[in-house]
Amino acid sequence: MRNFSVVVLMATSLSACHQSSDLFQKKERSAAPAPGNTPNQAQPPETERPGDTSYIPVAITESFADMRARLVAGKPEAERKQNEMLNARYDMSSRAEANIYMSRGKPVQTGVRVRLRENVTWEQLGQMTPEQIKQQNLFPDGFMPLPHPRHEEGGQVLPQFHIDEIMAAEGRNLLRFDVELDIPDHFLPEFPAPIFLTTRPDLGDVSQGVLITNKNFFEIFDGILTPRQLDGLRLLVTPFAQQQFNVTNDRRTDSPELGISCFDCHANGHTNGATHLDPVTRPQEFRRRLDVPTLRGLNIQRLFGSQRAMKTVEDFTEFEQLGAYFDGDHVTAAKKGFNKLDRALQVAHMAEFQSILDFPPAPKLDINGRLIPAVATSAELRGEELFYGKAECASCHPGPYFTDNSMHDLKAERFFKPQNVNGRLMTSVGPIKTFPLRGIRHSPPYLHDGRLLTLDDTVEFFNLVLELRLTEAEKKDLLAFLYVL
Repeated sequence: MRNFSVVVLMATSLSACHQSSDLFQKKERSAAPAPGNTPNQAQPPETERPGDTSYIPVAITESFADMRARLVAGKPEAERKQNEMLNARYDMSSRAEANIYMSRGKPVQTGVRVRLRENVTWEQLGQMTPEQIKQQNLFPDGFMPLPHPRHEEGGQVLPQFHIDEIMAAEGRNLLRFDVELDIPDHFLPEFPAPIFLTTRPDLGDVSQGVLITNKNFFEIFDGILTPRQLDGLRLLVTPFAQQQFNVTNDRRTDSPELGISCFDCHANGHTNGATHLDPVTRPQEFRRRLDVPTLRGLNIQRLFGSQRAMKTVEDFTEFEQLGAYFDGDHVTAAKKGFNKLDRALQVAHMAEFQSILDFPPAPKLDINGRLIPAVATSAELRGEELFYGKAECASCHPGPYFTDNSMHDLKAERFFKPQNVNGRLMTSVGPIKTFPLRGIRHSPPYLHDGRLLTLDDTVEFFNLVLELRLTEAEKKDLLAFLYVL
């Protein structure tokens, strides 16, 4: 306890010098050469320099009123820049394909939305080498990392429809005064999402079409779950303090709030399209935007966290509460009131419920995850052949759940030069977990940071990055197979 107090005091001392909203700025370099260096020695590239500090400010000297006024004043310009960037990258209009829906009827957005540079086609781009694309600056902006809607601030940002529902159900205000979610609702998963259980597949969707909250979970699930699972669900819908949602003077809500719950992002055990920044990277401009993944199918997964490679659901649950909730800084967690869960009791109960969340039904797949020829179309069958063959999808996404439970680095930085866009440094990201593709049409947008708005965009991205040279007809067949997973 004494050592922990020393850490808090040291971090507090550091923080007094770093009160800007950009919490992890790069170090200022002195004009004088460092000891052992000569003036002619080359300085390290911008991408190799460390940040000013690993810590988030703890002792806040700015009043809440002044801080709020400053962030609110900067919100219109931040939104303008983000919307300008998004519209330059993508076609943001609503355009759904007939007869392709999510489980409860929401239309699936289709078509390639990533915009190309002038005077180049997808076919021409697919014939070029990564070096040629890089040198001619032809890599589509929509294929590069996506900045957080306010990257210098970061933190969890929820869609408005979830904010409204929680306010009506629980009276909790999850509206941040400094930032709003930037992806339009038509590109997000359906809400509220259905819930399918591995233990009771005969029941189908057990959510009754409503958002599960701490006000209704018991009456809906009593008699369906075991006592341990029911207690785990209780904890998953219980709000706990978080970096931006808490009762301190540097929160990002108008009124003090108890916090957020796991299901405020993983709504109904799925995802509502909320976004965040990864908690394990410094400085701030290197932090990756995270598109909140679904919790469906956790029972068949062996790695947890997009880049953290935790080995159990229990590890993941504990880390979320003690690390991710507070941007990876345990010092501010102590100040804001982190929730220390009991590993043998509470964490185990939460893991038990998460481990029975099932994928949505896929009636065209057999028990091995292969198409049933009698019910599949010719396009779907051709797409399956491409998936396991020329398109190389199955090398990372083998059936029946379409994940290899490993991590891979696509090295997309081969195609572009480092650059800063809206506070996010476009550079390498390292290895990312292979997420399952079962039920993929139900959880847009795609890739770990949500940079790909549709599955059409996703096919074009991997066709280019893996240098597959698929034809237009092959891309359409591959899409047909992905829609039935």
